[in-house]
Amino acid sequence: MLTRRLFCGCLPLVAGFAATAGSALGAPAEPEGGACAVFSRERQRAETPASALERLLQGHERFLSGHTVNCDLRAQVKATAGGQAPFAAILGCMDSRVPVELVFDQRIGDVFVARVAGNFVNTDILGSLEYATRVAGARLVMVLGHSGCGAIKGAIDDVHLGNLTATLANIVPAVSATATADGPRSTANPHFVQAVAETNARLATRELTRRSDVMRDLVKAGELRIVTAMHDVATGRVSLLADA
Repeated sequence: MLTRRLFCGCLPLVAGFAATAGSALGAPAEPEGGACAVFSRERQRAETPASALERLLQGHERFLSGHTVNCDLRAQVKATAGGQAPFAAILGCMDSRVPVELVFDQRIGDVFVARVAGNFVNTDILGSLEYATRVAGARLVMVLGHSGCGAIKGAIDDVHLGNLTATLANIVPAVSATATADGPRSTANPHFVQAVAETNARLATRELTRRSDVMRDLVKAGELRIVTAMHDVATGRVSLLADA
């Protein structure tokens, strides 16, 4: 079995293979320095929205297979000290079981990550993603929900607790918009919980272009793609969701 230590020693060979495979699948070939090279403005501009998504999905497959890339993170800290040029931005939940950079095998300077319980959209999230895309140049936004989400369950159960009450109010529209699944509309029904989580992620994706002229214009110009995905905390797998 190829361990993480051995994999690091074999990095030039594996990185060369990844570059060839990436080109075949539509992602740009890796730059000099291989998979550990930090993103520059030039690399970022070479990405398309489609290749940015492919890059994320390739990283996720490495995560699932146990063949993640080991890099010198201290070197990446130094290389990104003067600026950043991430190729994607991900809106996810704060759940500790969904560490976004690990799930997509990305490192320092690769992706922006905005996290809030229930991965919903508000003005702060919109402004953050407008910065990530229009100002900093990210070519992809992914809204990432997940199974077994405590915030989703709290919204279904109409939990009231301090400031959490206002947080969960952002998710209540997804509860109302979810068609009745088999069984009760409660957290006792895991199928309903999952259905609400998927509805909530799709609604967040729609809100990004409904409430942001900046991102809507980037999408229309072909400079940005916005996708919805779900992470299964039992298997670790991320699946893209089709538009409802």
